Amino acid sequence: MNKIPNRQVICETLAELARDDRDIMVLASDSRGSAAMAPFAKEFPDQFVEVGIAEQNIVGISAGLAHSGKKPFVTSPACFLSMRSIEQIKVDVAYSGTNVKLVGISGGVSYGALGMSPHSVQDIAVARAIPGLAVVLPADRHETKRMTEALVKHEGGVYVRIGRNPVEDSYESDEECEFVLGQAVTMRDGTDLTIIAAGETVRVALDAHEALKEAGVSCRVINMHTIKPLDEEAVLRVAGETGHIITVEEHSIHGGLGAAVAEVVVQHKPVPMRIVGIPDEPAIAGKTSEVFEHYGISANNLKRLALELLGK
Repeated sequence: MNKIPNRQVICETLAELARDDRDIMVLASDSRGSAAMAPFAKEFPDQFVEVGIAEQNIVGISAGLAHSGKKPFVTSPACFLSMRSIEQIKVDVAYSGTNVKLVGISGGVSYGALGMSPHSVQDIAVARAIPGLAVVLPADRHETKRMTEALVKHEGGVYVRIGRNPVEDSYESDEECEFVLGQAVTMRDGTDLTIIAAGETVRVALDAHEALKEAGVSCRVINMHTIKPLDEEAVLRVAGETGHIITVEEHSIHGGLGAAVAEVVVQHKPVPMRIVGIPDEPAIAGKTSEVFEHYGISANNLKRLALELLGK
């Protein structure tokens, strides 16, 4: 499987679109290297703004550009963008209804070896609580490309969270992938239970599907790339058709994908459910794969939980 960082795909896709759309702007907070935006800055110096280490300012400037008719994409480390500048995101982007795309790079536990401070495992909870702000986590390079193309056309504030490292493909090609904001994707069909995933954990869910298939369990896999607006119809459909749900995410178990799904399930279609993610503790330091394994964000653990949930 090919492994390409999603940040690189965003740069390449925006560059491709910017050749015909001079309103596309990219802003960085001393992060053009981390965001893989150096090629864009070189080719489009008049469409690139380097703000420096000033995350609050970058959001305010992007809102101003949006009010001027531009299509700004902010690229900044998720841990800073979602915490240090949350006041500006709330007021200047969401409440003001500005057309700003906020791309939190190196999200989740991408900076794993550096420890808790650069982790961003609360960002989804914060972002989805703000009215007027969509929240998206693409799974791989193919979905990231389609997402970027869609967001250039979309009017409104969006928080996008991507990782730093190369990720394995979840889709076979760009053509296979269709991205519609707020519309979940059924990656694999199944009748016994459903695993709902987002971002890089979609690949984990697909691997779990194969492991469960070998164990004689029919597992459906849903890619919930848009956490907000959540595809509630998809959640209720799988709750009714498979009767058991496991969510898996690179985020705190509080306030993220699992919480969003549970809010729908408990109010409209209660079914047995498990939430897999980072527990309520400072996440350990280590490579992303090591952190995932430690917290059970793995195909083997999902298989174990599924069998337990089904009483097998």
